Amino acid sequence: MTTSGPATHEVTNQAPPLAGHDVADDPVLVEAVRREGAAWHLDDLHRLGRVVGSEEAQHWADQANRHEPELRTHDRYGHRIDEVEFHPAYHSLMDMSVGAGLAGAAWADERPGAHVARAAGLMLAGTVEPGHLCPVSMTYAVVPALRHAPDLAKTYEPLLTSRVYEPGLRTPTAKAGLLAGMGMTEKQGGTDVRANTTTAAEQPDGTWRLRGHKWFTSAPMNDLFLVLAQAPGGLSCFLVPRILPDGTRNTFRIQRLKDKLGNRSNASSEPEFDGTVAWLVGEAGKGVRTIIDMVTMTRLDCVLGSASGTRAALAQAAHHARYRSVFGAKLIDQPLMRNVLADLSLESEAATSLALRLAGATDRAQRGDSQERAFLRVATAVAKYWVCKRQPVAVAEALECLGGNGYDEASGMPRLYREAPLNGIWEGSGNVNALDLLRALSREPESLEAFRAEIEQAAGADHRLDAAWRELRNELTLTEDAPLRARRIVERAALVLQGALLVRHAPSAVADAFCGSRLAGNHGMAFGTLESGTDFAALLERLPA
Repeated sequence: MTTSGPATHEVTNQAPPLAGHDVADDPVLVEAVRREGAAWHLDDLHRLGRVVGSEEAQHWADQANRHEPELRTHDRYGHRIDEVEFHPAYHSLMDMSVGAGLAGAAWADERPGAHVARAAGLMLAGTVEPGHLCPVSMTYAVVPALRHAPDLAKTYEPLLTSRVYEPGLRTPTAKAGLLAGMGMTEKQGGTDVRANTTTAAEQPDGTWRLRGHKWFTSAPMNDLFLVLAQAPGGLSCFLVPRILPDGTRNTFRIQRLKDKLGNRSNASSEPEFDGTVAWLVGEAGKGVRTIIDMVTMTRLDCVLGSASGTRAALAQAAHHARYRSVFGAKLIDQPLMRNVLADLSLESEAATSLALRLAGATDRAQRGDSQERAFLRVATAVAKYWVCKRQPVAVAEALECLGGNGYDEASGMPRLYREAPLNGIWEGSGNVNALDLLRALSREPESLEAFRAEIEQAAGADHRLDAAWRELRNELTLTEDAPLRARRIVERAALVLQGALLVRHAPSAVADAFCGSRLAGNHGMAFGTLESGTDFAALLERLPA
């Protein structure tokens, strides 16, 4: 007996894979790159966007996360080697990003906007696989800190700014390109690095010997590390190479790899130092002051990474909604789904605009702009807190747009979701950044003045922004209970800053929706609660392609 009807495995009403596209085909990103001074980079950005959006790169991302790094403490003969093996897909991702100049190359590029170009590229690479960007980010961030030791910088900076990815442990100066990392935290202190117990003893030849155990050191196969240790003069910063100049292995015992929630492609380790050779970077006893240059840059990358992750999740949700039909219409044409996607698009545009504004300020500060440097002192803490806080809820909402498909590993959404909390923790949790804002406000009045000048460029353009700024100014006059209210202060500062940027630079419909929902309080607790008078069509035009 035969039956009629469709084949049991005929696939209908499913979105095709989101592959074979240019991830840089994104009006929000392109406009910000132009605005912040890197229009000259757009051709290269689109080339990278096509690689990132390719089926091959997506396969690399999947493989690098399915086949996680493996620790090899000893070779077959019993010799201690302390090496981590990675799947070839991880090396393909690293070669892509280092080759695109996303590691240290911006420091060797004299063109205005070089750091903006690099930031935009980092955001693209993060949409396909963020884990491999940890060593890329640290390599970028180590350069300004290493300059506190000019002789060391002269030797290593040309290799740290290289676009050549050369994996494996070899004598650093014999390689065509180097990667760097850092070892700050210890199990008894975490963020409180002054509680560190790793010690440093100076040697007659001018080198130092370290002894201690670090708690969370990512990318242990990198070539060089900046490490904090207690010297006789106090907490100090040191350069630790995996391989010494004479070709012998430095003592860098990897006790174990961390079993993390996400970020699975990236190896994070607990190294032990025992007579480990190191060189002093900066003044003895000034280790925090020395390494803070590196921390500032990695905090910038946390903001970029969270904006990238939010954008990646939104792109998947929008793509699904364009193809999936329900109750007789495409999802993207259903009123409530339009509200959700428009709201997510608004959140993403605000995050992207703020992230690239920081990159532009970084670029100009490196070229001597003291106003931009002062602005960064406040804006980095504000953006690090808020953009990273918003990523997990935005990714969760985007995942829900796919329904059960989004909960399936094959969609890639679970990986984005597991990754989402990381940037809020790395380089200082929310509380650390909220309190850092208070510290800047109380100790560096020029940073508050720079922040004020930034906001007031939008004065008079929107009454809701003006009112929110008046309220915030009162909050920024710190009172005795400011530490208790620090999260509220930093949140309001972030929203006012994002509002000012959108009022100045985004289409009027975007700015109007942001000020109405985020500043005037006309917004629910979840995404998808924009008011009925919102220009939804205009917001949906800003979705990634």
